Amino acid sequence: MPHRISDIELHLFLEAVYLRYHYDFRAYVGASLKRRLRAAMTRFECLTLTQLQDRVLHDDGIINELLNYLTVQVTEMFRDPEYYIGLRRHVMPLLHTYPSLKLWVAGCSSGEEAWSLAILLAEEGLLERSIIYATDINTLALETAQAGVYPLSRMAEYTRNHRMAGGRSSLSDYYTAAYDHAKFDERLKRHLVFSDHSLATDSVFAEMQFVSCRNVLIYFNRGLQDRALGLFHESLCIGGFLGLGSKESLGFSRHAHTFTEIAPQERIYQKASA
Repeated sequence: MPHRISDIELHLFLEAVYLRYHYDFRAYVGASLKRRLRAAMTRFECLTLTQLQDRVLHDDGIINELLNYLTVQVTEMFRDPEYYIGLRRHVMPLLHTYPSLKLWVAGCSSGEEAWSLAILLAEEGLLERSIIYATDINTLALETAQAGVYPLSRMAEYTRNHRMAGGRSSLSDYYTAAYDHAKFDERLKRHLVFSDHSLATDSVFAEMQFVSCRNVLIYFNRGLQDRALGLFHESLCIGGFLGLGSKESLGFSRHAHTFTEIAPQERIYQKASA
């Protein structure tokens, strides 16, 4: 029988996580959180969320593993290939006009999107002038992202995605295979900076020409969505670009009027002039 979680239990649990560890999930969509917390309760053998809360408060050792349940780790390289085709057509030509580039992958999870963006920039002749900031709140996911090591069994799927995304080379040119894993090259890693950053509590840290935050906002309530979009707007230079996930939109945001939709199907926007 699935664990039952009341709204009161959820509220108290999220407050406890915030007060104890400063991870703020209080503005995440409740239904999605409850589903993931039920899985966590099974993992930690807790019959109630209150029992799990007690462990969170008194056992520092479980918070990193718990974050794997509280954050969504579903990602892949060149996910939604049409998005990357949209970047090639609408964004890359204008990025060529900048002498140096800063790009932000917000909510990077285990890093596949950040490495994909690095490969895209390399193929477009832009990587050498670029720094990609890849951020997340999950420190274990960031360790995986920074290592750039993924199961070799996934490379066939990633290679198809890369080809469908308009890849101009072979994906295998960018990694070395050994012991059932693929390790992506240092020449890419030199342009990647992985860091802890929360869209719920942290501030802008640099001016960007491009921000990609895909399949993250769907887990936020409206208030937190507006906060995150406000960060992206503040971070972007005039004329900078924002990419969202296929099920996300600026349509009902208070920031909608500050962006121009340049590729509707691919959810790519450009910051409007003041």
